[in-house]
Amino acid sequence: MHSKDLQIDWLRTFLAVVDTGSMTAAARQISRSQSAVSMQLKKLEESIGRPLLIREPKQLSLTPAGYDLLGYARKVLECHSTLLVAMHGGSVSGRVTFGVPDDYAITYLAPVLRSFATRFSEVEVTLVCEESTALWTKVDRGEIDLALVTRDAPSRGELLFKEALVWGGAEQHQVWKRNPLPIAVHELGERLRTEILAALSTQQREYRVVYNSPNVVGQLAVAESGMAVAVLTRCSLPPSLKVLDARQGLPELPVVEVVLMRSKDSKGSRAVDAMYEQVVRSLKDPLCT
Repeated sequence: MHSKDLQIDWLRTFLAVVDTGSMTAAARQISRSQSAVSMQLKKLEESIGRPLLIREPKQLSLTPAGYDLLGYARKVLECHSTLLVAMHGGSVSGRVTFGVPDDYAITYLAPVLRSFATRFSEVEVTLVCEESTALWTKVDRGEIDLALVTRDAPSRGELLFKEALVWGGAEQHQVWKRNPLPIAVHELGERLRTEILAALSTQQREYRVVYNSPNVVGQLAVAESGMAVAVLTRCSLPPSLKVLDARQGLPELPVVEVVLMRSKDSKGSRAVDAMYEQVVRSLKDPLCT
């Protein structure tokens, strides 16, 4: 007979899987191996006596029991966090201004904010969604405290993980067959933009830039309409767009480094310290130490 005790770590793992949508992402967020995540979920389900997740290829969904547990698990972890703070030096309050490009916001930052809000409910968080090039400057000037951005120079910011850039296009339009090739280039910074255009020139592929904007939603609209192929971060590519490569006559794109930056003016802020630690704990790839 299995114990009916529900351990805090099991609940934390369960929430990480629900919030991130996958075992792999959950393992990264809680700094455990994927096998450890699977084992903790198994123990939780054994303790509950019912399955909590429906595991399908490329998708996880909650069972009725999983939905029932979800609300209680959040409340338990919030109370647990409040207890720890109360026992170890008082609550953390204040403000954090966090900058993030829109393609990183939903995929990477949303799970971080959910976890942070559970642990530090008295901290007010303001998000600034702009392109990386604008956020670098705002951090340097002290206008924002933290920013999750594409690295612009070696050793700048704390490296969290690497993100692939891909060509995306609507298969039904086959725009990659046009000459010159119409492309939509995201606001990636001068170095990356130059590198991408140079790769096309090396292949002696004629091109024209038909759209250039920091707004990823606009780029997706251009790509889906068949106006151009778009340079996108892999995380922002929707199922409606096809990943294009050498088979469509397109060069390999660079891999970018995603870093966490912090302003000098935020030094000494416990609220910013807490958010910084939460982001690093949740997003840092062990291979990027």
